[in-house]
Amino acid sequence: MTSKHETRQDYLQRINRLTEYINAHLAEELDLHSLAEKSNFSPYHFHRVVKAFLGEPLGAFINRLRVEQAARALRYTGNTVQNIAFSVGYDSPSSLTKVFKLYYGISPIQFRNNKNFVIMERPLVSTELNLKAPKIIEMEEKNVIYIRVTGNYSDIDFGGTWARLWQRVKEQKLFSAGIEHMAVYQDDPDVTDRAKLRTDICLVVHKPAQPQGEIGVRTLPAGKYAVFLYQGSYEFLHAVYDTIFSQWLPESGCSLRSAPCMEKYISNPENTAPEKLKTEIYVPIE
Repeated sequence: MTSKHETRQDYLQRINRLTEYINAHLAEELDLHSLAEKSNFSPYHFHRVVKAFLGEPLGAFINRLRVEQAARALRYTGNTVQNIAFSVGYDSPSSLTKVFKLYYGISPIQFRNNKNFVIMERPLVSTELNLKAPKIIEMEEKNVIYIRVTGNYSDIDFGGTWARLWQRVKEQKLFSAGIEHMAVYQDDPDVTDRAKLRTDICLVVHKPAQPQGEIGVRTLPAGKYAVFLYQGSYEFLHAVYDTIFSQWLPESGCSLRSAPCMEKYISNPENTAPEKLKTEIYVPIE
């Protein structure tokens, strides 16, 4: 008989596959019946199961992702409102405007023109971070094992999650030189409620891995990134991002790609002082 723990982990894998598919197809019509089939859930129980794992109905989850992606595009790209609306699955700018106002109480045009308007928290821009110009790289694809967690970044048990991933490395004999600790941040804390932020905690591996339980396997796609090296406490990373997006990005001449930001952790926080911790921040650019 399958244990409750095993059943829950199987559900987590299917939810992860479902949300990955939704992220990649926001511009398309997302039929809920088809999504139920893709996730291999019974249509009868589909909505109840998805709501239990995502914390909100699937339709609300899709609408939220669409409007949050639109908010990022409005703030950080020069795309027209019409093109942004189409890119996140709305058939007209007026449809996007209606939903945008429901979420944020302001129209897309007003949001784009009012740089001081803050959806979540006011940016923590700092001149004391002493960020140097980034390296511009073409990252090759990376194969990872990962666990997806949801919640405020400050509440995530990164260490415990990596410990479970390393246990899987031992069990599947995946150890090799060059394993990297990375995190992929699926959402922007400036437009997404902190309790709903999704993070993929990853180990980059160089041997074939198999998904099992809560641990998934995926490929981080190749692409162009601006890579910033930050030295300092993790508690100031939010200020680092705010500084990058408010100071470096407008002057860089770069445009953001529709891909999540990532972090690579160079130092071991168990034996490194907080002010000495080194982190690489990957910002996707075109």
